[in-house]
Amino acid sequence: MSTKLTLTIEKSVIQKAKIYAKERGRSLSDIIENYLKAITEEETSEEIEMTPLVKSLKGSFKAPVDFDYKQELTKALSEKKSRL
Repeated sequence: MSTKLTLTIEKSVIQKAKIYAKERGRSLSDIIENYLKAITEEETSEEIEMTPLVKSLKGSFKAPVDFDYKQELTKALSEKKSRL
C-alpha cells in the first residue's frame, strides 16, 4: 500500500532528479522508494558490503523476464574487442 510523503528538498536538486528519472524512464517516486528500500534493508553477515552508490542503484534496473545476462555480456565484449 502506497502512502503520500511530503519532503522539503532544494529546488535545483528536484529539477536535476526529475531529469535523471525522465532519462531513465522512471518516476522520481520509484527511484526514491527503491533508494529508501536499499538503505533500510537489513544486511546479513554473508552479504558482500555494497558501496553507497551501488546501494542507491539497487532495484533501479528492471530487466525483461527473458533477459540473458551472459548472452548480452558476451555480445558487448565481442563488440568492444572488434573496436580495438
